[in-house]
Amino acid sequence: MSAPTTTGPVSDAAPGHLERILRQTDYWITVYKRTWRASVFSSFVMPLFYVLAMGVLLGGFVDEGGAALEGAPSYLAFIAPGLVAAHAMQTATGETMYPVLGAIKWNKTYLGMVATPLTPADVVAAHLGFVLFRVATACGAFLVVLGLFGLFEWVVGAVLAFFVQLLVGLAFATPLYGFSAGVKDPTPFAVIFRVLIMPLFLFSGAFFPVSNLPDGIEWLAWVSPLWHGVDLTRMLTLGTVDAGLALVHLVYLTLLAGVGWWWAVRRLTRRLVH
Repeated sequence: MSAPTTTGPVSDAAPGHLERILRQTDYWITVYKRTWRASVFSSFVMPLFYVLAMGVLLGGFVDEGGAALEGAPSYLAFIAPGLVAAHAMQTATGETMYPVLGAIKWNKTYLGMVATPLTPADVVAAHLGFVLFRVATACGAFLVVLGLFGLFEWVVGAVLAFFVQLLVGLAFATPLYGFSAGVKDPTPFAVIFRVLIMPLFLFSGAFFPVSNLPDGIEWLAWVSPLWHGVDLTRMLTLGTVDAGLALVHLVYLTLLAGVGWWWAVRRLTRRLVH
């Protein structure tokens, strides 16, 4: 008797890149369910305190406006867009430093992931998708609060400013992900926060125009990704868009995010595979 034959496919086709990314959704939903309470204060309450303390209370003592504040009618209107962009930077930073090292070294989640058909590129993409979600929820809530203060000159600008925060988040998340994927211990993270994140927060145009900086260091603000994010966000919320400069901001942030993505995948691949 001849052996039975089969007419259907022996096995399913290998999942594509997008499907492999989406298969990690349950994991990241579980992560958020377990950690969202810890992020409520830093993501939603602290930004409101910043607006009230720096924009309303301190801003009440700032009489300048108009040209002195790059077209903003008040100090609150000037500082608010900068705080939103800085919040995107801080959220992305927090989600791509200790969590990345922990997934490699401590709980070894990434090692389990790449033991399946998932590739390092799939792992990076899914993690960055979660980072974008965190930036979107945190900055989205921030922008809603600012809207209640009547700080937006036009609704379209506020919507576009929201998407700019996602780009700002990626511009920081991808290179910092690459950095975190290669370190052996968390010691360098304290240096990153002290010599990079905090100076950028203070001197990238969020609290005062960078033209007020000494000539020798003003250019450092111009090359910082946060200044590009702050200036572009401020253009959109104030309705003072300079098309040429806005394009420069977009290209700069996009290139940084793209190069950071390449570096992140390369570093994680070397750490987990080679």
